Amino acid sequence: MTPALDVRSLPTADLDATGRATLRAFLVAAYGGRFGDESWSHALGGVHVLATVDGELAGHASVVQRQLVAGPDTVRAGFVEAVATAAARRRQGVGTAVMTEVERLVTGGYELGALSASEDGRGLYAARGWLPWTGPLAALTPDGVVPTPDEAVFVLPTPETPPGLDTAARLVCDWRRGELW
Repeated sequence: MTPALDVRSLPTADLDATGRATLRAFLVAAYGGRFGDESWSHALGGVHVLATVDGELAGHASVVQRQLVAGPDTVRAGFVEAVATAAARRRQGVGTAVMTEVERLVTGGYELGALSASEDGRGLYAARGWLPWTGPLAALTPDGVVPTPDEAVFVLPTPETPPGLDTAARLVCDWRRGELW
């Protein structure tokens, strides 16, 4: 019998205390213990995509709003955070199902989708049509704009993307605590 995969999306405000605790524990486990307070904070305040298999949490991603400066344009970006699949559910379509819903949210509500990709995730995102940003990356900080050359950022154009988006131009993200991308 094939396990039942269910995907739903809901805003952070609709997660009660138990739901938040369960989600955070899931993310800590999925990230091998490397998911701290700042990573948790980055995942909140937007819309969560939750995948369950037979009622058990199996995958997650959240879409939060950020401002990015892409070349000459400032864009309202749906930034994807905390993408994770339970170790026992990897390579079973959970990540694909989560990303399908993420892309629906991004293309339906933002000028651009963006995410910082891990080494493991780059293939998945590229295969789904996300474009690697090849231009210089930077972040707006309290000390001004600083280069962030070690990041791997992917973007997903939407129907609202400004014409002529150039992925070889400079891309600057807004300020936040912790990892900037």
